[in-house]
Amino acid sequence: MKIEEIIKSNSPISIEKRTVLNIMFTQNVIADAFNEILKSFDLSVEQFNVLRILRGQKGKPANMCVIQERMIAKTSNTTRLVDKLLLKGLVNREVCEQNRRKMEITITEKGLKLLTELDPKIEAHEKLFSFNLSPEELENLNNLLEKYRTI
Repeated sequence: MKIEEIIKSNSPISIEKRTVLNIMFTQNVIADAFNEILKSFDLSVEQFNVLRILRGQKGKPANMCVIQERMIAKTSNTTRLVDKLLLKGLVNREVCEQNRRKMEITITEKGLKLLTELDPKIEAHEKLFSFNLSPEELENLNNLLEKYRTI
């Protein structure tokens, strides 16, 4: 369905505005479906992102700066996110022995198990939004989006 039909626009929309609206609307559709998956696990998208970052560390601790720079949503309050994950028993936080001002965060076994349970659901979510496109179209879409956000 065209974006003009979705927003019920009766007047012409410039190609630039149409592109932005399409991207924003598509992001919301994807995010809504993603949030539904995470809701039953009592996780926010940002908390999930932190857990994935920590799993990617392969057992090595990450400090708040490393987590923040790898976050998809750069505006997230990383300290608050880690605190919530700590309360759920999904991460550990310890003072760095070399620099007492730095906190080191690691994912717990419980956090790893949670991600293992989520992995097939997330993969199905990603495939759901990709099934209409060929691998070449997906590659082209990625290239275009990367080019589009380079300002």
